[in-house]
Amino acid sequence: MKKVNYLKGLRVILAILIFVPILLFFVDFADALPDKTSKLLHAQIMPALLGGMVGILVFQFVLALLFGRIYCSVICPAGVLQDIINHLFCIGKKKKNGTRRFHYHKPLNVLRYSILGLTFLLAIFGVVELCTLLDPYSNFGRIANNLFRPIVMWANNLLAEGLARFDNYTLYQVTISNVTGFGMASSLIALLLFIVMVVFRGRLFCNTFCPVGALLSLISRYSLFRISFDKDSCTRCGSCERTCKAEAIDSQNLKVDTSRCVDCFNCVSSCPKGGLRYRFNPPTLKVKEKNESSTETSSAISNSRRTFLTTGVTVAASLPAVSTIAQGLHGNGKQKRHRARNGQKKWPPVVPPGAISIERFKDICTGCQICVTQCPSHVLRPTGVEYGFDYMLKPRVAYIDSYCNYECTVCSEVCPTHAIKPLTKEEKMTTQVGIATFFINRCIVKTEGTDCGACSEHCPTQAVHMVPYKGTLTIPQVNPDLCIGCGGCESICPVRPNRAIIIKANEVHKFVEKPKEDEVKKVEIDDFGF
Repeated sequence: MKKVNYLKGLRVILAILIFVPILLFFVDFADALPDKTSKLLHAQIMPALLGGMVGILVFQFVLALLFGRIYCSVICPAGVLQDIINHLFCIGKKKKNGTRRFHYHKPLNVLRYSILGLTFLLAIFGVVELCTLLDPYSNFGRIANNLFRPIVMWANNLLAEGLARFDNYTLYQVTISNVTGFGMASSLIALLLFIVMVVFRGRLFCNTFCPVGALLSLISRYSLFRISFDKDSCTRCGSCERTCKAEAIDSQNLKVDTSRCVDCFNCVSSCPKGGLRYRFNPPTLKVKEKNESSTETSSAISNSRRTFLTTGVTVAASLPAVSTIAQGLHGNGKQKRHRARNGQKKWPPVVPPGAISIERFKDICTGCQICVTQCPSHVLRPTGVEYGFDYMLKPRVAYIDSYCNYECTVCSEVCPTHAIKPLTKEEKMTTQVGIATFFINRCIVKTEGTDCGACSEHCPTQAVHMVPYKGTLTIPQVNPDLCIGCGGCESICPVRPNRAIIIKANEVHKFVEKPKEDEVKKVEIDDFGF
């Protein structure tokens, strides 16, 4: 009789309790969830590494040392997404009863630890492109923001339109404005790659390409609680191996690769005889068995040492090449920015208040885009490659049809890496992310000889104010000592295609004096603005 095991059920419940709020937080376009939901994002390992959050890292590493890679099956949203894909897509190899079939494969240690070493070393030099592309949490965030969220908003609009026909206006139409073609395409590619790898090789991404999974594998191989065979009960039926999506169980030799095991407990639940158990079984524990010898133990220790030596040599050998590549990338980036400034072809992107500087933001942000989804004014937009490969998929402040709210600090509150440092309202109101630059030859006051003043009317600090021009006409003038770069002026300027007033980014953020209370204007931008 098959033994009842509750570990899988407990794992599924915990995964749901963490995954569902994270997913809803990304797709929440109505700001229905409390802001404290963002605390779940701060438990992710890659953001904690880049943000230097030692407490979170210690917690995750201790968790892996005690219980194995629980993070990959419970806490990581990309891991849970892969489990969902595993249930939804039942194509490929399977048994007659419909259960997915997997087979044991040897680990690709050289590849996964080389990726880990390269990612780590590049990050030290401030090149986080591999972190951006391979971080599981950030990939999930982009998929949720660029694919799942638009679908939810589109469904909401259809439902709102249907209800309106019956004079029911409970729901309202929303505009999908912060999704770009590049962001959608890159997210779709990432999702398709997840699907292909999960369908045919289970957790191949987690155990080969994911730097977080590789890092945890170094710790989990020494976990105190682990899945192991009970040789007296095992019949070598292979049921555990067929259900192991990590492809880490060798049922013929009765071995479990704990470095790849993600503790999903599917194998324990599928075993008809209780031949697999999750129990306290540290690697140094000597289990007395008839067929076990000291030779096997020393061989296992030797193999483990060889793995660490191979990894260390690979990382050390890649250090000079990585240093050269990193310096080259930074040098080329600086040269391009210099040419852009001199030639005035493209100004650098405006980064959110709290980012401190463009360089710091690029070095820490992983492009998870949670700030994009949570921005109440939708002024944050994900980028493509228009600002270079090193800024790809990261958010910028785009004053296309909106502006940065004067007192809003939402993006700094939800950022899990602290690439956008938390700001108080007072700090936000005095942080200068850029300065409004006025082009008089574009302004309709000069080109058409007509009154406007929309930019001045929508400047909360009165940095943009009107001065006498010709006759009764007045024209904008910018006081850089008051401007914080909120974009109220740029977003409302009626001139197209090139606006008459544009925010030029500060590569390093500055601070201005807070205007007097009676000088601060409450700005509300409507469809016309003037």
